[in-house]
Amino acid sequence: VQLQAFGGGLVQTGGSLRLSCAASGRAFSNHVVGWFRQAPGKEREFVAGIRRGGVTYYADSKKGRFTISRDNAKNTVYLQMNSLKPEDTAVYYCAADQSIIMSSMTSSQYYRYWGQGTLVTVSS
Repeated sequence: VQLQAFGGGLVQTGGSLRLSCAASGRAFSNHVVGWFRQAPGKEREFVAGIRRGGVTYYADSKKGRFTISRDNAKNTVYLQMNSLKPEDTAVYYCAADQSIIMSSMTSSQYYRYWGQGTLVTVSS
């Protein structure tokens, strides 16, 4: 599976962006997909994930502002980000793997496939 993340850009505080993670390869619909982000000088952190049945999981701080969804027909997973804050500035990565249990979704080590990242900058 090859992943490509795009949709990042510069947005003002309070604005919105939708990131996309497009996949090539078979059976992407069977994969767990996660969004992670890494700000300068910080560790990569989990943002949101979606399982093959559409079950979603969010980092506590992202609930209510971020929404993850998937369109299996388009082999694409989306991350809708609203009410953006300067602290949301980071490179956002999508990742996927076929077999990740629910309790491991927040750990980047369990994802084999990674996109190249897309930069989101939120200006104050």
